[in-house]
Amino acid sequence: LLPSTGESASENIRNLTILPESRPVYYDFDLFNQPGQVPEMDNRPLSELIYTVFDTETTGLNPAEDEIISIGAIRIVNNHLLRDENFDQLVNPGRTLPFESIQFHRIEQHMLQNQPSIEQVLPRLFRFAEGTVLVAHNAAFDMRMLQMKELSSKTKFINPVLDTMLLSAVVHPAHANHSLEAIAARLGVSIIGRHTALGDAIATGELFVKLIPLLAKMGIYTLKQARDASQKTHFAKIKY
Repeated sequence: LLPSTGESASENIRNLTILPESRPVYYDFDLFNQPGQVPEMDNRPLSELIYTVFDTETTGLNPAEDEIISIGAIRIVNNHLLRDENFDQLVNPGRTLPFESIQFHRIEQHMLQNQPSIEQVLPRLFRFAEGTVLVAHNAAFDMRMLQMKELSSKTKFINPVLDTMLLSAVVHPAHANHSLEAIAARLGVSIIGRHTALGDAIATGELFVKLIPLLAKMGIYTLKQARDASQKTHFAKIKY
């Protein structure tokens, strides 16, 4: 970043406010070797699988320190988004919300006071998602958030996972931007309720349904083929 004429570099840097547009692109979670990946699912066409598309809202962007405050999920069956089959739950994090996170997702402290803890919520999400393929945008972040609560909630999500960010990079490798907003603009999807867990899950589900035929045009038909193609993308190799 170069200072404008008449400003010193140090003055310019002090005055900068850099806010992240969204979450970090990747967190250290192995999406490609989940215990629930079995040949029976791997070899099935993407169009025949049942999916649980989910999203989390959190107190911040560090899974080792931050807490989940909202989880939203929705089902996809036969390439159709089943809006009536959804999971939408606020979570009491047991701590004060940072001002920055409130500005981001508009969930305020008083809204969480009488909500269940993550130890109560995750077993319910586990049952909702059981036997399905998990789908999320920048899935490694959300999966890492779930992983941090495995012991306390006595749940372990072993489901195969697909990431719409990585699948977008497979379908449109020439594009540098694979944010939820950018993919939605390319595929003609309207995002309603951005930065709400259920709203983002619905948008991610709509994107995923549109990505499936685009993957098929590239010869990517099965779950394993989609996962293998995702693993070769640039984004899958970035860690923070």
